[in-house]
Amino acid sequence: MATKQDVSYEQILAELRAGRYRPVYYLMGDEPYYIDLISDYITNNILSDEEKEFDLTVVYGGEVNISTVINAAKRYPMLGKYQVVVVKEAKNIADMEELSYYLQRPLVSTLLVICHKHGTLDRRKKLVAEIEKVGVLFESKKLKDTQLPAFIAAYLKEKGVSVDTKAAAMLSEFVGADLSRLTGELDKLIITLPPGSRTVTPEQVELNIGISKEYNSFELRSALVVKDVLKANKIINYFAENPKTNPIQMTLALLFGFYANLMLAYYAPDKSEYGVANMLGLKSPWAAKDYIAAMRGYTGVKVMEIIGYIRYADACSKGVGGGSVSDGDIMRELIFKILH
Repeated sequence: MATKQDVSYEQILAELRAGRYRPVYYLMGDEPYYIDLISDYITNNILSDEEKEFDLTVVYGGEVNISTVINAAKRYPMLGKYQVVVVKEAKNIADMEELSYYLQRPLVSTLLVICHKHGTLDRRKKLVAEIEKVGVLFESKKLKDTQLPAFIAAYLKEKGVSVDTKAAAMLSEFVGADLSRLTGELDKLIITLPPGSRTVTPEQVELNIGISKEYNSFELRSALVVKDVLKANKIINYFAENPKTNPIQMTLALLFGFYANLMLAYYAPDKSEYGVANMLGLKSPWAAKDYIAAMRGYTGVKVMEIIGYIRYADACSKGVGGGSVSDGDIMRELIFKILH
């Protein structure tokens, strides 16, 4: 495995599948998806169904203290070679530092899985080094919006399904970085694939997820990149007529993310697709095309102004200033300012 500080969930799962187990798995961070992925794998695959009845213990941080967890971890398995102890909602355990006592002599027959969602341990604490010495410390970080299309493609590839580039962009921008929700939508798309098809298309996304393939944030961004005034205004008018599926806050967040990244792209030493992709942390050079095109159409000064316009529109949408302008009018004014 890589150094324990930067261990990935793929590496953890690879070890588990190879039958190499650690006494402690401390899973922490702001992205619950990967924490659930690892803990569910351990829960579902280490013990047989019969062994689970006796050697699987699940406790919740709001109901136990660390002494209860340690006592459970110190028990020996009753049927097989291992027992599994899963601690959910570990963020609620106030005396976690006392886990150090157990880590001095952890049982190799116990897999202690601590799920600390929406938070992390202080890496300056002694406990962190002690966990890394005998077990696995994994931090599950939120994906950036720019990483979502690659995540979608990789997830579907594991299921034997490919995805159209535009369909991946539509999904990432509509669903966002909630990976549990996103994978649920992807599973739905797999089930609804037409007979004989193994590719998710924009048409299928439109039909099953409720995103218009012509009037969506991805197409709005494309129109703004090439300064297509007519197309941009058609999309904004569609959004105004369908606010439930196109809420202004989501649209503003996506626009802000694009123009903030565009501002960074100006500072890339290498302005090629590969250089810009590397600067923005994009997994595919193809994903840099819009930024390169936008740099030709917008100056850095204009982009800074646009970011200010978006912030102002966001404030207006939240009622700052006491006005009563509709979301549709806020967006129309914003698009005018961006394009002129």
